[in-house]
Amino acid sequence: MKRVAIVTGGSGGIGRCTAASLKKAGCTVYEFSRREKPAEGIVHITADITDEAQARAAVEEVVRREGRVDILVNNAGFGISGAAETTRTEDAHAQLELNLYGMDNVTKAVLPTMRSQGSGRIVCMSSIAGILPIPFQLWYSVSKAAINAYVLALQNEIRPYGITVCAIMPGDIASGFTDARKKSDAGDDVYGGRIQRSVAVMEKDERGGMTTEYAGAYVAKIALKKHSKPLVALGLPYKAAAVLAKLLPTRLSNWVVGLIYAK
Repeated sequence: MKRVAIVTGGSGGIGRCTAASLKKAGCTVYEFSRREKPAEGIVHITADITDEAQARAAVEEVVRREGRVDILVNNAGFGISGAAETTRTEDAHAQLELNLYGMDNVTKAVLPTMRSQGSGRIVCMSSIAGILPIPFQLWYSVSKAAINAYVLALQNEIRPYGITVCAIMPGDIASGFTDARKKSDAGDDVYGGRIQRSVAVMEKDERGGMTTEYAGAYVAKIALKKHSKPLVALGLPYKAAAVLAKLLPTRLSNWVVGLIYAK
């Protein structure tokens, strides 16, 4: 029996490559996004997952067609940058609405089906910024730290029902995410140009990062497993960074991050 997978934000970037890798592995794959960008063998369902009703209706349509959901990859997300002091409240809320609450909307929608079938795998896209928060990308870091906490708490809630969950923490990836970032340099005169310098360093690293094909294949590999660590770093440099984040005193690790991104 083919496993049925849902990938949110599956129309581009890591999501599109994850969907393709799951399809290659023999899954029936549905992708949820606001705009359809046809991909061979992938079924598109239009949905804005920040709308709880749309997220629920999209999942219900998959269950109506297939009778089950075996894998959910919560990939949809975006980033904002700027100083906390000058970030507009509506922009901070929008960051959390998609990255965190959108993920929750789809997760809540699949859990009853997974629980009733006695099995399921949920993978949530976090970031290394969730454990090493990045200055001038504060709200993005907050959204990813919240995803890590969500996954750890959810793991214990759903453990008795044969459902497993993990968060994958990528670092720099060369994708459309960089160009889609909503940037604000408001207040950069007060901050001595540090906002623009910080984002420039991040974007240079991202453009030289791993490919979306590599990242998508890795995410699919983890999604196809029944079990994994609850928090999984993606890429050797970021696995090392995750280890150091555990071993070093927080004051020291945060100082190092500051040297890189807050000069």
